[in-house]
Amino acid sequence: MKIRTILVPALTGLFLGLVAPHAARAEVEEWKIEPNHSAAHFAVKHLLISTVRGSFSHVTGTVWLDTEDITKSRVEAEIDATTIDTGNEKRDRHLKSGDFFNVKKCPKILFKSKKVEKDGDELKVVGDLTMNCVTKEVTLNVESISQTVVNPVGVPTRAIEATTKLNRQDFGISWNKSLDGGGVVVGDEVKVILDIQIIKPRAKK
Repeated sequence: MKIRTILVPALTGLFLGLVAPHAARAEVEEWKIEPNHSAAHFAVKHLLISTVRGSFSHVTGTVWLDTEDITKSRVEAEIDATTIDTGNEKRDRHLKSGDFFNVKKCPKILFKSKKVEKDGDELKVVGDLTMNCVTKEVTLNVESISQTVVNPVGVPTRAIEATTKLNRQDFGISWNKSLDGGGVVVGDEVKVILDIQIIKPRAKK
């Protein structure tokens, strides 16, 4: 009886010690970015008086969402720079050239999170953004994360919206022209809005 009294609690403790880490990790859910319903939008000043808006239409990647502690979540995303679209073919060709995104040399825009910060209702994702083959740390402001819904084909789906502001000069995108009356053709500050839809991968059979 004494041996049983000592052994059972010991084995129980060992079992719980082995299982507990796995139980904690189970809270991290893997979601895939759905490229057909995701886009990266941007806006930049033109001639200092108007705004040119555009988007990249092909966004892929993975979001690891920790439902117990959101700050333990992380994301890796990839944008196809060749999908840039401002509604003007001539301008889009120029944006794809070496004057701007240089898509032949740098066809992908990459983001990899380093940490997630939560302060009250504010949620920020800090990570490395690689654009035009230049990597800089940026902060994404998460505006919303939706509840899970089931899409028409039965796949769990969520939506995420995030925003940030970038200085294009930081990424070596420096082309410009001076105006006769002062000022320049293209502004340096770029406003970015990310509309991302994520889906739960189907379980492998």
